[in-house]
Amino acid sequence: MYKNYIFDLYGTLVDIRTDEWQAALWKKLAILYGYHGAHYTYKELGAAYGELIEKEKAAVRRRHPDYEVIDIKIEKVFRGLFTRKGVRPTKALVLFVAEAFRCYSTKFVKLYDGVTDLLDTLKANGKRIYLLSNAQRVFTENELNMLGLNPYFDGVCISSDEECSKPDAAYFDALFSRYGLRKEESVMVGNDYLADIGGAADYGIDSLYIHQEISPEIKGELRSTYSIMDGNVYRIKDLIVK
Repeated sequence: MYKNYIFDLYGTLVDIRTDEWQAALWKKLAILYGYHGAHYTYKELGAAYGELIEKEKAAVRRRHPDYEVIDIKIEKVFRGLFTRKGVRPTKALVLFVAEAFRCYSTKFVKLYDGVTDLLDTLKANGKRIYLLSNAQRVFTENELNMLGLNPYFDGVCISSDEECSKPDAAYFDALFSRYGLRKEESVMVGNDYLADIGGAADYGIDSLYIHQEISPEIKGELRSTYSIMDGNVYRIKDLIVK
């Protein structure tokens, strides 16, 4: 049926809940920055974080004026929070702070029921599996390792690396060009009707939409080739694995 199965990550394979704006997170992070000589109040730190994100977005837009949907490397923001206070952090320290931020802001992260069964079935049938995720590598790489997903993928694209996100066709093209994929042999599986499904439709590939609790509300046309509205991952095999 298909040779290439392209998956979104969060809300499709992985169930996750995060809260990046809770006061408790910023109070802990301010202490951590203070340990290394960058002293902030927690409110000051949150405000500086937001300012640096906008600064990075502007820089990406200047570098890539042709991109419709951009992404940034969040580690540049964590580094900038040190340099604003005159501290020159090591790469290891920046990565540690990024990991701490993700840990503090994550309520839980786990695979959806049926994901391992699905991926094992695809591998057993000689299919190729790819990841196309709007995500930050400094967060996602650890979670892929922790959840045991890395061995399944024949190729991975993470938006922070490309500075481009779904539904931008340039991001889909990065995956297809890098791994030599053919559109007629490929299907996109995702839980976001715009980023995953709309992006796939505009790029000219089939798609399967799976609705999960964290899926964005559908406010327009659902342009998927297939759909699962009850979040049952086990049903994916019945629809698109032959």
